[in-house]
Amino acid sequence: MKRARQKVVVENEVPQTSQKSKKQKTCLYGSVFGESDLHASVDWGSLPHHVILRIFQFLPLVDRARASSVCRRWNEIFHIPDLWRRFEFELSQPATSYLKSTHPDLIQQIIKRHADHLQYVSFKVDSSTESAEAACDILSQLVNCSIKTLGLISTAKPSFMNVSKAHFASALTVVFVNSKSLSSIKVDDTPLDDPSLKVLVANNSDTLKLLKMSSCPHVSPAGILCVADQCHGLKELALNYYILSDELLLALSSEKHVDLEHLRIDVVSENPGQVEFHTIKKQSWDALVKHSPKVNIVMYFFLYEEEFDAFFREETPVTHLYFGRAVSKAMLGRIGMNCPRLIELVVCANGLQPLDDELIQIAERCKNLTAMGLGECEVTCRGFIEFVKMCGGRLTQLSIMEEVLIPDNDYSLDRLHLEVSKHLGRMWFPDMMPTW
Repeated sequence: MKRARQKVVVENEVPQTSQKSKKQKTCLYGSVFGESDLHASVDWGSLPHHVILRIFQFLPLVDRARASSVCRRWNEIFHIPDLWRRFEFELSQPATSYLKSTHPDLIQQIIKRHADHLQYVSFKVDSSTESAEAACDILSQLVNCSIKTLGLISTAKPSFMNVSKAHFASALTVVFVNSKSLSSIKVDDTPLDDPSLKVLVANNSDTLKLLKMSSCPHVSPAGILCVADQCHGLKELALNYYILSDELLLALSSEKHVDLEHLRIDVVSENPGQVEFHTIKKQSWDALVKHSPKVNIVMYFFLYEEEFDAFFREETPVTHLYFGRAVSKAMLGRIGMNCPRLIELVVCANGLQPLDDELIQIAERCKNLTAMGLGECEVTCRGFIEFVKMCGGRLTQLSIMEEVLIPDNDYSLDRLHLEVSKHLGRMWFPDMMPTW
């Protein structure tokens, strides 16, 4: 076989292909299609149905549409329901966006022929109001839908917020009323309001499991309480901190609710001192964890240092913490004292004071900590090694920018990575760029 392969290579260097090399190529094709097809071309139109369907599932939408024009049989397969369970509408304005918009003719074809097949649907829009309004227009036409998952995604600034509340609510109502099987809804940064939530609950209370609705300023605590009281199968909830209350946590902790698995809370402020944040009582947190002992409580902070006063002064059962702006040493000290369930901590920035003591305290008190990320902070090499030594192999993720680490008399950066690798039980190096 080796000689034959070498001979083919040599013959391929000759400008005119020899008869022998043609025969070898024919035999190669014959090994794939069978000896009976040696002198026949492949009839693509006669491929088995399941093979064509599988090919279509891997093709980009534009290529799939082109392939449907090959023959009548391929066009029939192009329209079978299995290919239209999942669809993402991309809506953009060519002059201002990099998104490639879904062709209007295809959108109309989907609405006309496949609206009742759609189950997992998302709308990705650019920053223009026109694109968000176009998404609402499509939603308004899905009167025969049976959607299970709905996502509204703004790729830049939240353009859905520029749509009139009446237009947005009307479009959502069509889907909420007609689907009756919605299990997952992501409507962050939209003009969602309490009446829309009541329509959602009235028609989908038995199926709703996930609701992500951070940065929806028209939703009040009463709207969320309506969801908590009636959607007993709710597993994951994402909301803004201004909606969170002791009353809501107690509602989520009542006996009639199944265990909540994920509670995500966004704590956001645009200008220093713009919002005075309220404090959630320890008893309310305790009630939630007692009812749902395995719940993950994820908090994303985008605050200025002077706005943290309301948080972590008492024990708080948070499991995942992400600080997108600078956070003080004092705040990290409170986390070490009052967050015993902490699993993941990411600090994007801090002042120019080493965080050795705070990290060591977190390692001592947070026995479940398995992931750590540090950005624009400072930690001495000795302090960092002590932190890693105390956490040991349970640190499955450790992303530290190299600039964070301050060499000292005991450890250089070269020696540090060896020591850290030893305590983690795997090879480790500081990151040039954080992975989170």
